[in-house]
Amino acid sequence: MAAGVGQVFRGEEVPRKERFDCWRELLERTRACDTTSEHADDFRAELRRSELGEVVLLGTAFPAARFRRTERMVRRSDVEVYHLSFLQQGGMELTRGDDRTELLAPGDLHLVDSSTPYDLRTFGVSGVGIDFPAALLPLPPERLRTLLGRGIPARAGSAALLSEFLLGLDRQAAALGPDEAARMGAVTVDLVAAWLARELEAEAVLPEEARHRALVQEVRAFVCRNLHDPDLTPAVIAAAHHVSVSHLHRVFTCQSQGRTLAAWIRERRLEQAHRELADPARRTTPVQTVAVRCGFARADDFSRAFRAAYGLSPREHRQQALARAS
Repeated sequence: MAAGVGQVFRGEEVPRKERFDCWRELLERTRACDTTSEHADDFRAELRRSELGEVVLLGTAFPAARFRRTERMVRRSDVEVYHLSFLQQGGMELTRGDDRTELLAPGDLHLVDSSTPYDLRTFGVSGVGIDFPAALLPLPPERLRTLLGRGIPARAGSAALLSEFLLGLDRQAAALGPDEAARMGAVTVDLVAAWLARELEAEAVLPEEARHRALVQEVRAFVCRNLHDPDLTPAVIAAAHHVSVSHLHRVFTCQSQGRTLAAWIRERRLEQAHRELADPARRTTPVQTVAVRCGFARADDFSRAFRAAYGLSPREHRQQALARAS
């Protein structure tokens, strides 16, 4: 296992007879339960565990296993914890304390709490999840009861944003410093709260600051999906998120250390163009084509902005990057 912001377990790096116990010990630091598997003698699994302030991020893939949290384990718990998971592959069968069984499919988000016994059977799954103290979630626990344990498809809206954010966080967690990791943990809880509030039609319950942070994350994700559109203006973005342009400007600038939305969009477009021009696989793509794909309709505007940001023209940057790569 390697240490960084967190730890990484890869089964092939551990003696065969120790694999299951190592994986289980790492997982059960925040998900205390009785874990068994018919594959325990040769457990081929991977687990990436990162600490993001008070939030623990878990990315894992493993064969069939069973997780049981008993009444005794619940009674012995000190702090209530929420466990949120996004299932990418495989299947799950979850039975909670009320004996209601839920089948969870790829693409589902689901939330459980540590104060309710459960029996979870998994079948060759991969996915990502977070564990965090229940006290961090700015929603009344009684409002969440109808959602706990349910599989909720993450196809659109805040659910899709949350699942995409978790996957991206799992890919980048090892590169985060402690302070940045803690900030990302707080943002993650904001996105969870925004998703749950929309599922419950209870957005007004969220504190204003949490709503603002979630809105900015939604806007940033929307921008990154639409960088190619030259008509991606603050007015278009505000309309897509059902807020006024003035409100969007105020919230975004406040949450972005004074950076305006227009400036942030330009930075993302230039960064994308910078990457594409340095990509050997795109060496024959005309510079203007790259510019248009990154949302710059006018070649002159693109060249001026690129030189101002990086100190050389797009063609000069491409030539230098490809020379280094050869």
